[in-house]
Amino acid sequence: MAQKMIVEVLDDIDGTPADGTVTFAVGGVAYEIDLNKKHADQLAKAIRPFVEKARRVPTRRKTSSAPAKKHDQRDVRVWAKSRGMKISDRGRIPADVLSQYEASH
Repeated sequence: MAQKMIVEVLDDIDGTPADGTVTFAVGGVAYEIDLNKKHADQLAKAIRPFVEKARRVPTRRKTSSAPAKKHDQRDVRVWAKSRGMKISDRGRIPADVLSQYEASH
C-alpha cells in the first residue's frame, strides 16, 4: 500500500500557510518563526532601523562547555574495585563510577 505524507508549515502568527522560516537572535538567544510573506515583510520592516545601525558578528558553532575527560579505563576499574564498587572487567564504565573517580582525582 502506498502512502503520501504531506507536511504543511503554518504561519505562527495567524495559522495561514507559511512561505518560510525566519531565524533571528535577540539578547543572545536565537529564535525561529514560520511566517507568510506578509508577516515576514512586517518583521523585516520593524527591525530594519536596528539592523542598519547594528554590527554583524560571526556565527559561532555551539560546542560543549567542557571537553570530555579521557581516563585510562584500567585505572578507573582498579580504583572502583579498591573501593568495593561492583564493576565489570569489560564494557562501558557507569557514569556514577566515572563521576566519583573524577571527583576524587
